[in-house]
Amino acid sequence: MKSKGLIQIYTGNGKGKTTAAVGLAIRARGHGLRVCYIYFHKDPEKWGYSEHAILKKVGVDVFGFARKHPCCDKKTNIEQIHRDCLKGLDYIKEMYRQKQYDLLILDEINISLRDGFLKTEEVVSLLKARPVGLEVVLTGRGAPRKLIKLADLVSRIQKIKHPYDKGVKRKEGIEF
Repeated sequence: MKSKGLIQIYTGNGKGKTTAAVGLAIRARGHGLRVCYIYFHKDPEKWGYSEHAILKKVGVDVFGFARKHPCCDKKTNIEQIHRDCLKGLDYIKEMYRQKQYDLLILDEINISLRDGFLKTEEVVSLLKARPVGLEVVLTGRGAPRKLIKLADLVSRIQKIKHPYDKGVKRKEGIEF
């Protein structure tokens, strides 16, 4: 009998949540698993995100929703972000019906929850409805307690020290 699949959360204020999820996606593909990587609040046209290109090269399906966030784009329409996040949930529900993946990564979805673009109950319902065997990873700062309680694995990545604190700018290929 196939297991339900685990729920993993990578959260906290430290660097490496997305990097850990990308590493897991690559490991899963190396073992022949089917992987879908869905990101929220990232604008590849503006910021690059070269990991998306690598993921696609190794056979990961990559999709983005709600590419804007008020933190990075002050002219962003809050209602549009909310609608785009809901479109992401609708897409995932449709993906569930097709049952085509073994691993689903929801990169930065915790930001959608933390900042009120999605409701925790919406994501909890989505997680509970996942197909048998589907492993789901949620990344981003501010994972809500209810999600943490539901998850099977939670890693809190804590910043101890970061070059930003000394005014060092982010480096291409390292931070983005």
